[in-house]
This record gives sequence, C-alpha cells and structure tokens, in this order.
Amino acid sequence: MTSSETHSPPVARRIGSSRWHVIIAASIGNALEWFDFAVYGFFAATIGRLFFPAESETASLLLSFATFGVAFVMRPLGAIILGGYADRKGRKAALNLSILMMMAGTLIIVVLPTYETIGIAAPLLMTLARIIQGLSAGGEFGSATALLAEQDPERRGFFASWQVASQGLMIILAASFGMGLSAALSPDIMGAYGWRIPFVFGLTLGPVAVYIRRKIDESPEFSPETADATPLRTVFGDQRERLIFATALVILATVSAYLALFMPSYAIRQLGVPASAAYGATALIGVIQLVLAPLFGAWSDRIGRFPIMATAAVALLVTIYPLFQWISSQPSIDRLIVAQILIGFLATAYFAPLPALLSEIFPAGTRTSGLSLSYNFAVTIFGGFAPFIITWLIATTGNDRAPSFYVAAAAAVSLLALVAVRFRIRPTTAAAAF
Repeated sequence: MTSSETHSPPVARRIGSSRWHVIIAASIGNALEWFDFAVYGFFAATIGRLFFPAESETASLLLSFATFGVAFVMRPLGAIILGGYADRKGRKAALNLSILMMMAGTLIIVVLPTYETIGIAAPLLMTLARIIQGLSAGGEFGSATALLAEQDPERRGFFASWQVASQGLMIILAASFGMGLSAALSPDIMGAYGWRIPFVFGLTLGPVAVYIRRKIDESPEFSPETADATPLRTVFGDQRERLIFATALVILATVSAYLALFMPSYAIRQLGVPASAAYGATALIGVIQLVLAPLFGAWSDRIGRFPIMATAAVALLVTIYPLFQWISSQPSIDRLIVAQILIGFLATAYFAPLPALLSEIFPAGTRTSGLSLSYNFAVTIFGGFAPFIITWLIATTGNDRAPSFYVAAAAAVSLLALVAVRFRIRPTTAAAAF
C-alpha cells in the first residue's frame, strides 16, 4: 500500500461548505441516473405499448423490461471505460463525461417518435438511448462514490451514504411524477405525451449537474503520480478475490432497490391497487432512503459496517416471503404501505454502509475501477433484469409471492459474502470500519 492509504490526514469533524459542494456534485449525477431508470420502470407498460407493440400486454411489458435490462448489459463496459479513465485521469474528469452521456441518452427518449410513426426505428432508437445511458451509469457510481468516500477517511460511511440518499430523493420525485400524472391525465393523454414529462424534467437537471461538477476540486486521495497505470489488469489479476466478494455484496442492494421500482407494476397488475396509490407507496421508500441513509452511514463509522449490514440481510431473508404472503392474501393499499416501509427500512440499512465498505475493499489506485466493476457486474446480472425475471416468475408459476424468492436468494448470497469479507479481506485503509 502507498503512504496515502496507510496514513490518513487530520480530519475536521465539521462538514465545511466545500464538502457539501462535493456531496451535491457527486450525488446529483447518480440521482439523475436513478431518476431516469426509475421513470422508465414506472412507465414501462406505457412505453411497451408505444414502442414495443406485441400480441399481448404481457409480451409488450416483457419487451419493455428487456430494454430496461439492455442498459444494464452495457454497464460493465461503461465501468471498464470510465472506471479505468477515473483511476488514470481523476474522479472529476470521469464524472463530467458520464453526465454528458446520460443527457444524450435522455434527450433521445424525450424526442423519439413512437412505433406507429416511424415503425421499427422506434424500438431500435429506444434501445440505443438505453445503451448510452447504460454506458454512462456504468462509470457514474464508481467515480462518484470514490470521490465521496475519499473526502474523509474517518467518515467514509457518512459521506459515501449520500449516494444512497440521492437515490432516495430521485425515487420520491419519480414516484411523485407517476402518482401525479396517473391521477391527472387520461390514458390517452398519458400515451400521447404525458409519459415524456418526467424525462424532460430529468434532462433539465443535466446542465445543472455539469455546472456544479466543474466547480469542485479533485479527490484528495487521487494523485496522478501514484495512480495505477493499468488499474483494470490489477483488479482482474491481483485483486480478483476482492472483486468477487464485492460483487456478491452488491447483489442484495441492487435486487432490493429494483424491487422497489417494480412494486408499482406489481401492485397495479397483481394486487389491483390504483396506480396513484401504488406510486405513493413507493415514494415512501425514497423518503426512508433520503432520511435514514446518512444516519446508517454515520452509524457504520462508529460501530462498523458488518453489524448493520448483516442484521439487515438476515431480516430480509427471514421476513420477505411472509411479507409477500401477507399482502397477496388480502391486497390493500394499507398492507402495501406497510410492506414498502419494512422493505425500504431494511434495504436502506444494508445499502447505506455498502459504498464505504466497497471503497475500503479496494486501494486508492484501483478504487474507482473496483467499485465500478463490482457494482455494475451485480447490477447488470441481478438488478437490471430483476423486473423481467420477477414478471416471468409470476407468469410462469402463477404465484403472486414469486418476487420474494428472488429477494431471499439475493439476501443469502450477500450475507455469505459479507461474512467472507469480514474474515478474509484486509481493509486497504487504517481508518476502515469493517
């Protein structure tokens, strides 16, 4: 390890204005990414009918969710390109590039004519837009998390948890758009232009993010002189075990997160809950993430990441099936709200300390590459296609409780990885709170 990894500089306990600036700059791109992905998931049924017409509503929805997943297939490639770029050229440079790519993909979605207007070009261009967004998202999380985690080695949990908090804010906004538009607009107007309104809003955030990010300083732990010349080769070679365990840790976080995005479709189609109520219940998860993520992150700086994350993983493993059995046996908005609150609380408890833990698994020279690859491998394989897999499971088994099987499996795998990290991996910084 280099001296920058073994000796932490003196840390001021108060968070200055410059650090709040970094929190906002690093979080806003991740928030925009989550907003666009959440909106696409919420309006998947409408997008499916407009861009992926098929012989049945279920087939159209599956095609729409498949395109939702296509963006995630590109995320590992984005992690390789932008993660390596960030470790060589700096976190700031990679963050600026990723936000411009995200804006380009969103712009295509905003102006794209439907299948009825331009035929087969519509689904092809929609897929292209999702590919561009996937490449952008692939480098966004690692670069932003590294920048946040490196602000204060003794408070990595607090700073890095703002990634999770920002996701919560955007889930609130996306769910609010879904709730408001579904209540205010007729199905015809929604299909004509209503579904585009949230994407227009997301696009307007892009220039703000670009401006803010140009004003921040580079990460205090990044140095061109000590940067790894071949970070990807190092991660896949010398740090392979760390990469495998880190990827497994992310599985539960991404499955539970995308379960939240899937829940409106599940509640509407399987439980018969009104659309506006389903979106309102989902907004609760965003509120929980926004409020509790920094608290769980700060708490993990005091007592360690493992106790909080392990408790949350065990609780999800044990309660998720009874919870789905409870809401499916007597569907109601009250039961859906209770379920969303419990899922949101446990998912946030697990997810909030995770970015800091991942940053402590990888040394500074390969941190962005390691973060980007582990996060995006897990998100691509287990998260991006979660709505598709869950929809397929329900259709195949005819069991409304099928989503719980997927979440329980994810909890078991991540819990095993968490134990392995605790006892097999040596942290790369003296201030780590495993």
